[in-house]
Amino acid sequence: MDENIQNYSTEELVSEPSTGNNISESDFAYSQEVIRKMSDYFDDKVVGQKQLKFSLIASILADGHILIESVPGLAKTTAAKAISDAVDGKFARIQCTPDLLPADIIGTQIYNQATCKFETMLGPVFANFVLLDEVNRSSAKTQSAMLEAMQEKHVTIGGKTYNMPEDIFIVIATQNPIEQEGTYPLSEAQTDRFLIKEVITYPTAAEEVEILKRIESGVISEKTDPVLTIQDINKVQDIADQVYVDEAVKWYISSIVVASRRANKIPGFDLGKYVRIGVSPRASIAFLKMAKAAALMMGRTYVTPEDVKVVRHQVLRHRIGLNYSAVADNITVETVIDGIVNSVKTP
Repeated sequence: MDENIQNYSTEELVSEPSTGNNISESDFAYSQEVIRKMSDYFDDKVVGQKQLKFSLIASILADGHILIESVPGLAKTTAAKAISDAVDGKFARIQCTPDLLPADIIGTQIYNQATCKFETMLGPVFANFVLLDEVNRSSAKTQSAMLEAMQEKHVTIGGKTYNMPEDIFIVIATQNPIEQEGTYPLSEAQTDRFLIKEVITYPTAAEEVEILKRIESGVISEKTDPVLTIQDINKVQDIADQVYVDEAVKWYISSIVVASRRANKIPGFDLGKYVRIGVSPRASIAFLKMAKAAALMMGRTYVTPEDVKVVRHQVLRHRIGLNYSAVADNITVETVIDGIVNSVKTP
């Protein structure tokens, strides 16, 4: 687990204001309060999983979709529901199954006998936060129904275009990597639409005890009111977008992305032979957005190269394609990512 991400505790999310080019002190203070509220709300509902908390909050600040992967029972769904419940917006949960149809997600046209006309019934995807639970259990045809919604933020039903909510639209998808029967792996085009991918691990022994205590006391199941509004999220997203990124940091991001496409040509990098395909320009955009969010969460109005390094796994792990040799030699994508990033000189 990345130690840099582990250090993002609730207390560290807010620090002394730093001078920025476009962000006023009042806006900076406002953003830190919003981040604190989301963080505290998450901690009340989920035990541990600080890395997941960081990724969820950062993806919301960056206005991007997130894919969460882990074995069953590690609070993927609970965490996704908790972070969305913190905001007073429309939430929709879609439980993916092999028999789920595209119309079950985006909607369809239904014939009304009273009016003798077809009427459009919009699906559950038209919400501020959409939880796609066990997304890899839905068929490729159904998965493709989300491509247009996630990328273009609109869908087409009966030849007519319907826009997603204008204020905020974020997809939080979960998947289980260990089950094979009845699952359909996401295509590269689908996974590339996710801003980041987070992989979570088992809780510690102390966290396990705390889970039991909360279950016994009924704290986890208690309903609590939202602490933020959609307007709060919109404003903090605008603030995050104004975080300053120096030209040298942009070149650093570009160098990492380009290196992933030429991994087998990096001098002294033996792991390059395991890379089947590098990342697309969406990775550069994701790096930029996530680095800005990470900087704001650390109490800064400017991005450093360390912010880029902190989000390297989340941004690249679902975009870099490894070959069969990597599987045979038990080489993880995170190991390859670390090698690629370390091969690029830090500005």
